Amino acid sequence: MSNIQTHSWLIDRRHFLRGLGSMIALPMLDCMVRAEGNIPVSPRRAAFIYLPNGVNTLDYQITAPGKGYQFSRSLQPLETLRDFITPISGLHHPGGLGHHHNCQKIWLTGGKLGPTDRNTISVDQRIAEVTSSQTRFHSLEIANRGESLAWTADGIRLPGMSRCQEIFNYLFEEPKNGTAAQRRALRRKGSVLDANLSELQSLSKKIGKEDHGRLDQYFTAVRETEVRTQKADAWLDVARPEISETDRKRTDREVPQTQAGEYYRTIYDLMVLAFQTDATRVATFSSGVEGVGLPIPELGISQTRHELSHHNGDPGHMEKLTQSDTFAIAQFAYFIKRLAETKDLDGRPLLDQTMALFGSGMAYGHSHGNANLPLVLAGGSGCGINHGHHLDFNQGHFDGYRLDDHQHHYRLCGRPANQEAHMSNLLLTMAQKMGVETEHFGDSNRTIELG
Repeated sequence: MSNIQTHSWLIDRRHFLRGLGSMIALPMLDCMVRAEGNIPVSPRRAAFIYLPNGVNTLDYQITAPGKGYQFSRSLQPLETLRDFITPISGLHHPGGLGHHHNCQKIWLTGGKLGPTDRNTISVDQRIAEVTSSQTRFHSLEIANRGESLAWTADGIRLPGMSRCQEIFNYLFEEPKNGTAAQRRALRRKGSVLDANLSELQSLSKKIGKEDHGRLDQYFTAVRETEVRTQKADAWLDVARPEISETDRKRTDREVPQTQAGEYYRTIYDLMVLAFQTDATRVATFSSGVEGVGLPIPELGISQTRHELSHHNGDPGHMEKLTQSDTFAIAQFAYFIKRLAETKDLDGRPLLDQTMALFGSGMAYGHSHGNANLPLVLAGGSGCGINHGHHLDFNQGHFDGYRLDDHQHHYRLCGRPANQEAHMSNLLLTMAQKMGVETEHFGDSNRTIELG
């Protein structure tokens, strides 16, 4: 039986850093609390999964609000999970309307990106500011082509990993050259950062007011990197958890993206294992950007999602887009099922304390319509979320879904029926449930009732 299951990796509070010159101490870890005999408390977690280029809304849209709704064709893979999910309709990002190239960039920020605008912090990073003091890794960014969903407070995109083996090694393997070599490398990096901060402080006395804002942003970025470097140094003295043979077979391997289904499931297994071992409490997965999206050879789909979304009404392309949508949702269903069958620290399903948001920054990709965003929220019953209904913010603001009238339906995807229904309201609500003490996020104007 693995250490994950027996909790034999627990360490005593009196375990201090032994590395000479360490600049920060370990936080009060959950594993230290459990080692002292207290009742285990499962932490809350959040995952965000992005699908590029929207969906075939004619086959995706659920038309009845509340409970007892009928699943659409594309969402059919989630039907057995009805009690654990909430499909959401009618939300949009005001800052994204008319700027389709920025859909992925602002999906988790709620920012506005014009030619001169800088992005704002993404909700996963806002949450990580609260949760990361208790975990080895600040957050986990997974992204096809390396373009993650995560943005720092300075509007800088964090890089994302895409290779399964790379992600496993990053999370669970000890440094190849040993702890001592890793510590030396981290401290060399720390010295460089210290030098940069010193130069910045000297430079700030010589520049004009117009340059101070730009310099402050850079100063914050350097300081943030320094803190993360110090934290990585601190965690070198804590052994990584052992992985069971079953979990290792699932995740310690390389899977090419040409095997789309196997690739997605391995990525989701890695996210489950990262949460189960408390390596991090925040993860994002972007399966592509608007110009690209994985083809699905096992379904005979050689086109990218971008190609399929620009179908120009061609029935063959629209059918393939629906198949691609259904496939992606089936992989998300796999993730939810894995969270449900995996035990948390307190013996309950991991899904109880994990919120997972799936969706896209576009609704109708052919015309770049980015209102009425396709979204599904899953899990988090332990966070106070009740599922089993379709949360529809279009209701009361339009004259009904008319899927047989394509022109009418597509207008709904490009022009919000409910101008006040901002996606940032959902992000704010999730952030608050993760312990972020704030009344605003992005362009939010209220919270959403999910209880």
